[in-house]
Amino acid sequence: MDQLDKLKKEWQNREQELPKLSYNSIYNMLLKKSSSIVKWIFIISIIELLFWIGLNLVIPEDNLKLINEMGIGDIMRYSNIVHFIIFSVFIFLFYKNYQSIQVTDTTKMLMQNILKTRKTVRYFVYYNIGMLASGLIITDIYFYSRSQKLYEIMDFASKGVPEKGFATTFIISQIIVGILVVGLLIVFYWLIYGILLKKLNKNYKELKKIDD
Repeated sequence: MDQLDKLKKEWQNREQELPKLSYNSIYNMLLKKSSSIVKWIFIISIIELLFWIGLNLVIPEDNLKLINEMGIGDIMRYSNIVHFIIFSVFIFLFYKNYQSIQVTDTTKMLMQNILKTRKTVRYFVYYNIGMLASGLIITDIYFYSRSQKLYEIMDFASKGVPEKGFATTFIISQIIVGILVVGLLIVFYWLIYGILLKKLNKNYKELKKIDD
């Protein structure tokens, strides 16, 4: 039995004697736990942003050369800048949510802030998965439509790869890789943000009980 459960049991047993004290104890415990969860959401999102930025900085030279020769180097650079700006906006919103919960002084306000945080996290997850999936799809379609140029740039002829069927093989392999990458991201979000949101939702339900 955790500390919150003990407080709830004590409140039920001594409701007539110390109702206000018990209510405040449970509320403060839920406030502290909720604040800690939102703080971790904020910290993890910063780490994730740094990870994606770092990943972009260590792209192999051959990959960068291919992207530039295919004519999408500038587009990818600008789209990454826009993406990281939007990502940073979400981080700012997580920080604002954390600040809001810290200064909350009523049950209803805390419940509203929890709902707002959950909504922000969901939008954040949907945005990142959507951006990754759409980016991969658009890039694959572009490469597929210019498969002959891609074949020449990568000099597959000298490697003994026949041009016939190259485009089909390429797009199938890219789709498989894309599904794996998007799947890994979904699993990551489900394990990290999903668990945190589940805990936050549990706190919301507890708050609803003591507010009734």
